[in-house]
Amino acid sequence: MTPMVEARDVGKFFGTFEVLRGIDLVVEPGQVCCVVGPSGSGKSTLLRCVNHLEAIDTGRLYVDGDLIGYREDAGRLHRLRDAELGRQRRDIGMVFQRFNLFPHRTALQNVMEAPVVVRRESKSDARTNALELLERVGLADRANQYPNRLSGGQQQRVAIARALAMQPRLMLFDEPTSALDPELVGEVLDVMRGLARDGMTMIVVTHEMGFAREVGDTLVFMDEGRIVESGLPRDVLSAPREERTKAFLSKVL
Repeated sequence: MTPMVEARDVGKFFGTFEVLRGIDLVVEPGQVCCVVGPSGSGKSTLLRCVNHLEAIDTGRLYVDGDLIGYREDAGRLHRLRDAELGRQRRDIGMVFQRFNLFPHRTALQNVMEAPVVVRRESKSDARTNALELLERVGLADRANQYPNRLSGGQQQRVAIARALAMQPRLMLFDEPTSALDPELVGEVLDVMRGLARDGMTMIVVTHEMGFAREVGDTLVFMDEGRIVESGLPRDVLSAPREERTKAFLSKVL
């Protein structure tokens, strides 16, 4: 079976600062990979490299067997044109810490936008699908509300529905609950649990260790741009092998 995500010796620099160092990672179809670690460890950068919001500097990164951001010819990499890159990104949904909804569009219009503009779906089909997705995330009764009339948790659920509207093969979540009030975190995690049950492949950067233990198939601990330790969530959280992992978990558990 072809991995959904495969990183081979991936490196990334911002100027002279090495943000990612020799990242090797495999996520199989249908798996949930949770990524944890201190701020500045490279977690979000790794996610952004998976859909080529950031270009890698060394190594190779594949999604469902396709080399992301480049084509390879005789061992040399050539950047993809914007249109080719856009086609790759259609299959990768991403949900950020901030919701980034269009403030002048309703929840329904936010979810419809990309299928109509990018996939050229008819407005009728896009509306039907968007309503189904809002029902899926528990917001059918908020379809005609504008973002400023929605709570943070509701806005994040609209953002998830918007990402799902493009029918992605892979979903990336960059600390999707970190900007929420504590009482709103659960409603977003419930939606993500539902996606996991439905077999969606996900990479989730998170501080929610309970979610990682319950839903994750793999837990990856990163520090200083490296993967320090990975394994089954219950094993890493209960009996970490590496001293750096132990030190981090002692402060967050």
